[in-house]
Amino acid sequence: MPAPRTILLTGAAGGLGTLMRSLLPEYGYTLRLFDARPVEGEPGAITADLGDKEALGEAVRGVDAVLHLAGISLEAPFEKILRSNIEGTYNLYEAARLAGVPRIVFASSNHAVGFTPAPRAGEPLIPVGTPRRPDTFYGLSKSFGEDLAQLYWDKHGLETVSVRIGSCFPEPTSVRMLSVWMSPADGARLFHAALTAEEVGHTVVYGSSANTRLWWDLSTARALGYDPQDDSEPYAGKLIAEQGELDPENPAHRHLGGHFVNDPPIWPY
Repeated sequence: MPAPRTILLTGAAGGLGTLMRSLLPEYGYTLRLFDARPVEGEPGAITADLGDKEALGEAVRGVDAVLHLAGISLEAPFEKILRSNIEGTYNLYEAARLAGVPRIVFASSNHAVGFTPAPRAGEPLIPVGTPRRPDTFYGLSKSFGEDLAQLYWDKHGLETVSVRIGSCFPEPTSVRMLSVWMSPADGARLFHAALTAEEVGHTVVYGSSANTRLWWDLSTARALGYDPQDDSEPYAGKLIAEQGELDPENPAHRHLGGHFVNDPPIWPY
């Protein structure tokens, strides 16, 4: 696919959106910003939620692709997840279809497979084809998003790369995160690859750096042209000294979804 010139970045005021606002322009993108909250320092951003179909229609008009990061990113009552992550994602896909947008990069999550047991040393990495086992209503909404993406490819020819993001922060903050961490720079590399790879149809990839303690298979991401440069291992010594090694008897340590499986963080809004 030719490099998109203008991309719609939804969720532009969020943590990941803020990181990508500073990194993606280095790849030559012009960003059109969209968020339910005002985007600080960006007076031209579109302030609307995913239920506003008219605003979404305006937002997608004339863009070359969409990077869809918007929505609730923690656990919440099902009614909130339904409005934001399920109905909102449908609204975005329908707006993109009507506008003729050829590709969406969808922020899925490792929580779509959160109840999958984490591999122990010597066991195979988790493939993208592992059965989905969401750990929360949030994870369930990401499973829906992946199925919606497949439907819109099969029925309408709208391509998607669904990225099952681990944890994208400047540095890992827990021992578990050593296995699922994606540096912001690698996040930008992966999103760029997802936006520009040829003939992706609907492709599911895991989103993380090339961590020494990696839990999942990055082969489908690498097939897009993703070449991760970072590794969480330099942070391991300090984190293990502070928190100890992972305990396989702890549900939050023995599943991909971490503490989402037994004590999920709740969306504060």
